[in-house]
Amino acid sequence: MSKVLVISGHPELATSNTNTVILKQLEQGVDNIEVRYLDKLYGSDYKIDVAAEQAALQSADVVVLQFPFYWYSMPALLKKWLDDVFSYNFAYGSKGDKLKGKHLVLSFTVGGPEESYTDTGYNHFTIEQLMKPLHQTAMLAQMHYVEPIYSHGMVYIPHVYNELDEVQGRALVHADRLMTQLQQLTKQDA
Repeated sequence: MSKVLVISGHPELATSNTNTVILKQLEQGVDNIEVRYLDKLYGSDYKIDVAAEQAALQSADVVVLQFPFYWYSMPALLKKWLDDVFSYNFAYGSKGDKLKGKHLVLSFTVGGPEESYTDTGYNHFTIEQLMKPLHQTAMLAQMHYVEPIYSHGMVYIPHVYNELDEVQGRALVHADRLMTQLQQLTKQDA
């Protein structure tokens, strides 16, 4: 049976109104899953246990990076994890084939509306364009880059932006989409 590894990259997950919902749904709905909560493991000092993280990656068939979209990328804690763990001769280099053939799924929540992520929108670039560095990271590590799962309008600011039940409802839909994708990937690997 294929194993799914989820790396939760939210730096303060307890404050999230959406990533918590998504992760809870995954843990309840996906067989053979491990979720590594970077905020609990490394949030206080950012000292990543590289050996433990690399062992977790090696035991997985599908790797999901779950995070909120911060400044057109991932939060600093997840970026530090990626920088440390995807090291030379592990993820790339002459002996860096430890992730070869694994699926990489990006699953993230975007605060802004979809229309702001177009060539003529407020942010001037599409989400797909902004994800090119992570797509290239997967290619360098010889991983299968899977179409990302992301959802817009996922921030709740009381009396200013969205309603809590709306964003949590979108998070449930997001989780369902992600679980469907994971089921397809794990069936391919079976």
